[in-house]
Amino acid sequence: MSHALPSNPLSPAQRAALLPSRLRDQLFRQVGAHRLQHVLEDWRIWARHDQLPPPGNWRTWLLLGGRGSGKTRAAAEWVRERMESGTASRAALIGPTFADVRDVMVLGVSGLIATASSGLEPVFQPSLRRLVWPTGGQALLFSAEDPDSLRGPQFDLAWGDEIAAWSAPDDLLDRLRPAMRVGEDPRMVLSTTPRPIPAVKRLLGDPACRITRSSTAANAANLAPALMDDLAARYGQSVWARQELGGELIEDPEGALWTRADLDAARARFEDVPFDRLLVAVDPPTSKGDTADTCGIVVAGRIGSGRTARAMVLADCSVQGLPPRGWAAAVTGAFQSYQADFVLAEGNQGGEMVRAVLQEACPGLPVRLVHASRSKRARAEPVAIAYNTGRVGHAGLFRELEDQMCCFGAPGFRGSPDRLDALVWAITDLLLTAPAEPRARSL
Repeated sequence: MSHALPSNPLSPAQRAALLPSRLRDQLFRQVGAHRLQHVLEDWRIWARHDQLPPPGNWRTWLLLGGRGSGKTRAAAEWVRERMESGTASRAALIGPTFADVRDVMVLGVSGLIATASSGLEPVFQPSLRRLVWPTGGQALLFSAEDPDSLRGPQFDLAWGDEIAAWSAPDDLLDRLRPAMRVGEDPRMVLSTTPRPIPAVKRLLGDPACRITRSSTAANAANLAPALMDDLAARYGQSVWARQELGGELIEDPEGALWTRADLDAARARFEDVPFDRLLVAVDPPTSKGDTADTCGIVVAGRIGSGRTARAMVLADCSVQGLPPRGWAAAVTGAFQSYQADFVLAEGNQGGEMVRAVLQEACPGLPVRLVHASRSKRARAEPVAIAYNTGRVGHAGLFRELEDQMCCFGAPGFRGSPDRLDALVWAITDLLLTAPAEPRARSL
């Protein structure tokens, strides 16, 4: 079993900054001006505990971190120290593409050239796809798109960045590991924002792998002001935020009707073509106030007819905490923005009152009411099958909606699947019921 190391939210420099002014001034006098450059370049003074290499005997260091958490800087500093000290001399740098290796790992603001010690900066030779250090060490650049390029060379150090975004991570790691065969202590660091792909899960169970975890919030002092407040307001504690910002590995719960892979595939299937039918589906809230359920509002269109018809989810316009007049305005806004044919609203709670609220916001708004006679899961299962058979596409990443989709049906699911309910009504009407006469539509 792999070992995850505890994280320390503060670096030694940050802890020093929190000292009382008297003690801080005393510390600076002890350091002295002649050692200032050394202090500025000593990564271990500025690094958080989760950015430092793990102690002990290991072959792989897995850096799991949120976006902007400092994982690229941590990996680059580890490579820099080993190459400058001569501990390693033949390195492999691997990213999702050659452009990623060049722009992030080599030339980026946290890359190998920017982090180099004074007088020990490596020289980038782009035509040869390599970095050369004054110590004589070299690093070759590789794209994860070409695993076979690793068959010939041999290394004592490797850095693989964003492995969860590699096209074939298992194939590449299977070729990289045998290439780590020179030197006294060949090691590799793999840095990535986590995703629950098989390659990452296998690393978590590798006894020769050590893991550190970091979050975007832990590196807030080095990010744009007010960024964390903006991200918190936009994404809160959604699954997306926990994974992309918190650096957590969020796995698909057993029993859920959708998986993250299903929804990645749905985005790949999106087609921006004319629709022959376009609707706004609504799951009205049954409560009021700041803690009220969300009003699910999903915009979707259909291409084709019969068994070859496909549906495209265009937007999740759901709103939370608004009174009837507020969520009705959001529905009519979506209807007008997308020039939809009609609004499809669940009428189990409120019935004709739902229609009245919507038409008060927009007189003459075409509203169709639908009533649920089966359980939420029974209604959602045919829609999940439509996804699995390639009949539904997504126009983008709908974080809160997709969080509900990937949790619904699993044991322990809590809350109201309001966004999902609106989606289920939309896809059911577009694909799973007898269609009305089509008319050509485009956005």
